[in-house]
Amino acid sequence: MTTHAVSERQACRVIQLNRSLRVYRPKRVKDEVIQDAIRHLGEAHPTWGCGKMVQALRRAGHPWNHKRIGRIYHEMNFHRRSKVKIRRPRRKAEPLTPSFQPNECWSIDFMRDSLATGRAFRTFNVIDDFNREALGIFVETSLPSTKVTQLLEEIAWVRGYPKRLRLDNGTEFTAHHFQNWATENGICLDFTEPGSPYQNGYVERFNRTFREDILDANWFDTLQEAKTLASDWVIFYNEQRPHDALNGLTPIEFRTDSLLFNGSI
Repeated sequence: MTTHAVSERQACRVIQLNRSLRVYRPKRVKDEVIQDAIRHLGEAHPTWGCGKMVQALRRAGHPWNHKRIGRIYHEMNFHRRSKVKIRRPRRKAEPLTPSFQPNECWSIDFMRDSLATGRAFRTFNVIDDFNREALGIFVETSLPSTKVTQLLEEIAWVRGYPKRLRLDNGTEFTAHHFQNWATENGICLDFTEPGSPYQNGYVERFNRTFREDILDANWFDTLQEAKTLASDWVIFYNEQRPHDALNGLTPIEFRTDSLLFNGSI
C-alpha cells in the first residue's frame, strides 16, 4: 500500500489476504492471568477442585474455556488426588460370643495419637477376651504387618497361640504376610464387617479406657515416655483395676480363680 499507493482492498486482493484477518487483534488472555485467578481461588478455598473453580470463574464473568482452565490448573499442581475406595471383601457377621478359657480368642486393634512435637504414633492393643486381660500395648511410629506378627509372636512365646483372632479389616490384617502367618500357626481370623466396630466390642471398650486414662490424660514429649506410661498402665489394668464384667475382679484375679475352679492349678 505504501510502495504502490493502492488501497487496502486492492492490496489484499493482490496478495490474497482476507481483510478481516489483517485487522484482527487477538482477544486471548495470557495464561498468567488465569493462573492468578486460580491461585486466588485456591488460597481462598483450598478444598475446591477444578470443576468448582470453573463454575466460580464463570460466575465472575470470565468466558475462558473449561479445558484451558483445567490444563493450567493441573500445570500449577493444584489438583488433588482422588480417594480410591478400597473394596473390602464381604465378611460374615460373627456374634460377639464370650470365651470360656484363656487363649480361646484374642481381640486386636490399633489406636492413634501424637507427641507434643506433632509427630504421630500408633498403638497396637491385644487383649484376651476370656478375662479382658491386656496382653500388650505396643507403641511405635509405624506398625506394618511384619511388625504386628513379630509382636504377636512375642506374646505367643509366653502365652501360646490363640485359637482365634478377632480383628477389623485394616491393611495390616488383610496383608498376605499376616494371613499366611495365621494359617501357619492354625489361627482362625474372625474379621468384623466394615463399618461395624461393635462386632469387636471387647477391645473397643478397652481402647476407650486406655484413651481416657493415658492418651487423653497425658502430654507425651517423647515416644519412650508414651511406651513407659502404656507399659505401666497395662500392669495396673491387669493387676489392680477391677472390671465390672468380671464381677469386680481384676483380669489376673479372674484368670487365677477360673484355673483353680477348673482344677488346672
